[in-house]
Amino acid sequence: MTVSDKPTISASEARAAFNDVLSRVGYGRERVTITRNGKPAAVLVSVEDLELLERLEDAYWGEVASERIKASRAAGEEPINWDDIKHEYGL
Repeated sequence: MTVSDKPTISASEARAAFNDVLSRVGYGRERVTITRNGKPAAVLVSVEDLELLERLEDAYWGEVASERIKASRAAGEEPINWDDIKHEYGL
């Protein structure tokens, strides 16, 4: 499903019917695309959907990091010391 497949309203309509839109998203778990000048500007999603998206993103980047670590080890590269990085960037 793409953004254009979801219910779409203009920003001015969303402003005028904010409580209704919030209920549709929060209770009905609907995803609502908000447009500005006829183009998608944002999508309102429920907290549950956002949490799921964040878990998926964390899992994806964790997998990417694991693959990079494996590739570095296979290439015989030395790991970078985290304490050195923190010191270099003043963290």
